Amino acid sequence: MEKKTDYAKIEQAANRKKLAGRILTYAFLTFWAVLVLFPFYWMLLTSVKSYGAYNAEYIPKFFTLAPTFENYIKAFTAVPLAKYFFNTIVFAVLTTAIMLVVITLAAFAFARLEFKGKNLAFVIFLSMMMIPNELVVITNFVTITNLEMRNTFAGLILPSVMSVFYLYLLKENFEQIPETLYLAAKADGTSDLKYLLKVMIPISRPTFITIIILKIIECWNSYVWPRLITDDTAYYLVSNGIQAIRENGFGRENIPAMMAAVVAVTVPLVVLFLVFRDKVMEGVSRGGTKG
Repeated sequence: MEKKTDYAKIEQAANRKKLAGRILTYAFLTFWAVLVLFPFYWMLLTSVKSYGAYNAEYIPKFFTLAPTFENYIKAFTAVPLAKYFFNTIVFAVLTTAIMLVVITLAAFAFARLEFKGKNLAFVIFLSMMMIPNELVVITNFVTITNLEMRNTFAGLILPSVMSVFYLYLLKENFEQIPETLYLAAKADGTSDLKYLLKVMIPISRPTFITIIILKIIECWNSYVWPRLITDDTAYYLVSNGIQAIRENGFGRENIPAMMAAVVAVTVPLVVLFLVFRDKVMEGVSRGGTKG
């Protein structure tokens, strides 16, 4: 009986330690979640405050009893923000589509085909990941300018149609697909292109979804290159639009309207990630085989 009592006490002590550990863990995670999400909350809160109410707050308030959507109307009328949204969608869709074609064919070649210098070529590609994008901006700018592609969608898109990181991710995914499938397909007379389209791409669908979402987010947030290559408002993206709102004095004077514009630009990315978050995680962490 005494041994059973001792075991029960030990078990209770262990359970208390586990409970205390969980409480501390959740408290720590909650603290960091609040810390990370607070700027987004403040941005959203500011966007629904009226201009007068915001300026009347000598001490910032963490809530409002009179939310308004007037700031969103002002944000879309101060500059052609809807046009910038359309330009960004065109830029993101075309860039992502062209990049998918390029990296899919390149990843298949590196993963399944045999040719001289394959390993050396892939090492050279990987070494390009060591070079910051900012270092090649001037070269790209000179090239696009010499080709007379400034203030065109072609000039915006062409420097972004290749990504070594996504090529590496897709190539590693393709290599995990059993080679026996490829050999069997070749024995049946299946062409490389048909095997790629019918077998490898369907199996690697989560990885493709991950690449698509990450590339769209990258294009949506693109700022430096569009800022350099376009000075015509007809080709401005949403990032240029936010900067234009700030530079023309409207954003500096009317902070709530500026925050409304930022919310309008941010929400599509948040929704996109929340809808496909499981696919993104699966594509990053999964192997190349199913079942």
